[in-house]
Amino acid sequence: MIIWILLAVAAVLALYVMLTYNGLVSLRNKIENAWAQIDVQLKRRYDLIPNLVETVKGYAAHERQTLEAVVQARNTAMAATGPHEQAQAENMISGALKSIFALSEAYPDLKANQSFLDLQEELTGTEGRIAYARQYYNDSVYRYNTKIQSFPSNLLAKQFRFDEREYFEAEGDARGPVAVDFGSAPTVDLGGGAPPAPPAPPQMPPSSPPAS
Repeated sequence: MIIWILLAVAAVLALYVMLTYNGLVSLRNKIENAWAQIDVQLKRRYDLIPNLVETVKGYAAHERQTLEAVVQARNTAMAATGPHEQAQAENMISGALKSIFALSEAYPDLKANQSFLDLQEELTGTEGRIAYARQYYNDSVYRYNTKIQSFPSNLLAKQFRFDEREYFEAEGDARGPVAVDFGSAPTVDLGGGAPPAPPAPPQMPPSSPPAS
């Protein structure tokens, strides 16, 4: 009887180890797949940036500093490795792109250029897909990290070297898609909170009958 009990316990433990290990592998593979989707969209973004720079250069060639900042940010992002370094590099691209987008308000011909409008649409779609892929990746990392930190699966994770993964997070104004709406001037924050409400218009005095 004791032997059968020991065999049953061993079988249960073996089944648990197998299911837990396979579950960890599945979660890790989901992270890899999610990161691959981010990588696809980031590369598409990198491919669009040279076209954007060339288009802007045709109308605002003297805005050299702004254009060089975008090119430098792109080169830095393409050389980045790992989610944390990649996120920092993408923040630089977002800031540089916002500077280029603001130029359209000072150059009406650029703002009306069809190539510029086409790039606007493509970048908007790409930014939306990046945001969605980033959210999916971070959700996958959360589930995976929670699993390898929870008892008793953490014992198995440590034994088979399932390490924690980094989140891909933007910071500050870089969170979410970059604003690429060329239909309105960029908002300027002057500080001091919301402006006070305008005063109510003065009431008209009551009309009096004309003097006879």
